[in-house]
Amino acid sequence: MTLSPSRSLIAAIALSATAFPALAQEVNVYSSRHYDTDHALYQEFTNRTGITVNRIEAKADELIARMQAEGDNSPADVFLTVDVGRASRAEDAGVLQAFNSDVIEERIPPHLRDPDNMWFGVSQRARIIFYAKDRVDNPPRTYEELADPKWKDTICIRSGSNIYNLSLLAGLIEVHGEEAAREWASGVLANMARPPQGGDTDQLRGIVSGECDIAVSNQYYYLRGFEGEVEGLTSGLDNLGFVWPNQGDRGAHVNLSTAAKAAHAPNSDEADQLLEFFTSDFAQAHFAGQNNEYPAVSGVPLDEDTARMGIFIPDTQTSTAVYGDNAAKAQAMFNEIGWN
Repeated sequence: MTLSPSRSLIAAIALSATAFPALAQEVNVYSSRHYDTDHALYQEFTNRTGITVNRIEAKADELIARMQAEGDNSPADVFLTVDVGRASRAEDAGVLQAFNSDVIEERIPPHLRDPDNMWFGVSQRARIIFYAKDRVDNPPRTYEELADPKWKDTICIRSGSNIYNLSLLAGLIEVHGEEAAREWASGVLANMARPPQGGDTDQLRGIVSGECDIAVSNQYYYLRGFEGEVEGLTSGLDNLGFVWPNQGDRGAHVNLSTAAKAAHAPNSDEADQLLEFFTSDFAQAHFAGQNNEYPAVSGVPLDEDTARMGIFIPDTQTSTAVYGDNAAKAQAMFNEIGWN
């Protein structure tokens, strides 16, 4: 005999469905990007998908430590950082997971992705050479030339513990080998106009003040001087020239802002959708334009300020993944030669 559910049971099920509606979709982003205008980026994602984006912002190393402490119960779905080195640290800490996406593989070139699909670049930032126009007629055209003794007492550059310099040296280790990379680092150290100090803006200020004739900096620090008043920099912008290095061979060194999927993402499908959204033309223009960087996806127009520096040939031969692979060697090398 077949038993049919009682009317009271049916009513109870109906009441339960009414009292406990389906939870709204959401995705939790741990981000070391600190831009208020990112709200527009996430709002567009919500408008397209109905998925709410919750953000927690802090320094990358703090977020990595937090995810480690949270363990399996971490609410993090997506991890954003502003350089490959820290994405690699997150991978080594076990707080990321591999993910596959045909969309990302089609949109993001292989050299801007982790070979094991642990992270990918959402924007490119070039580390380039600046010089004083009134004091330097023929500036260095390659990273390698920075070690030439003719530039003795002229160069301003950050410390050896700086993640941007670590990635630059890690790339040179991959290109030239450890011995040649160590010789390069020693040569640049010998050519410094002053001990390493401050951030990239301070290196550019060093040219303006006359402390140095050559500086190494990410390109967007220069552009910030046009967007608003930067003390000690904006007034001297007319005398700052720049060189896209190694345009005759492998191309300029680029680092990346990166995106990754958290190891224990509780909202896995939503995380995948957000990560793929990051490769859309809308998101690419936002990521790049927000900090005067270059899109990771080809064909996305540059914002007006970034366009003033023009197009350059990036190094597509050296995988950005080696920045993490060679980071420990680079740090040991800087320590050994006294580049503090």
